[in-house]
Amino acid sequence: MELDEKKIPTVFKALCDENRVKILKLLLTGEKCACVLLDDMHITQPTLSHHMKILCDSGIVVGRKEGKWMHYSISSDGVKYAIECLQALTSTTCEYKSCCDK
Repeated sequence: MELDEKKIPTVFKALCDENRVKILKLLLTGEKCACVLLDDMHITQPTLSHHMKILCDSGIVVGRKEGKWMHYSISSDGVKYAIECLQALTSTTCEYKSCCDK
């Protein structure tokens, strides 16, 4: 896997806020409308929009518009990418062995 130094920080930024973790936990049971997330989170609409932008930018969450409402769900491809990033960055096997032995 190619480690994209610009994309990886967006993945981890998405996971480093307790409100975004709560949103992800709510989405574990399936797609949710933004209005449902607002009710469950007890936050303002602009705050939810901010968190959803970060989650969607990371690829972990995807949104789809239906009428005037946004519906969000966890992206299996985004989750897979996040897992691969963590594994690649924490692997004890260095693929650049020649530069690490110096």
